[in-house]
Amino acid sequence: MSTLYRAQLLLESSQHEALAEIAEQEGRSISDLVREIVRRHLAERGDQAQKLSALQAIERLTQIRARLQEEHGILQGDPLADARAEWEEDVERIGRGEG
Repeated sequence: MSTLYRAQLLLESSQHEALAEIAEQEGRSISDLVREIVRRHLAERGDQAQKLSALQAIERLTQIRARLQEEHGILQGDPLADARAEWEEDVERIGRGEG
């Protein structure tokens, strides 16, 4: 277990009662319960920060794509399909001995 630090925490009466009831039901201390709640909350915030970062990256890529399309236009056709068709023609030609 990591080092624990003492912190004073002021709770509303209803919050304290709810935590005390849960802690008693689970056979845990209120401190342990609060640490778990804080740990989960911090993990959730971290997940949200990662999602926000990913969304910002997608937005930047979208802007770059739009700028490139504006500057250079949109490539017509499907270069991958064209290359695949050319390769298949070469394979057939070589198979026929026209190599």
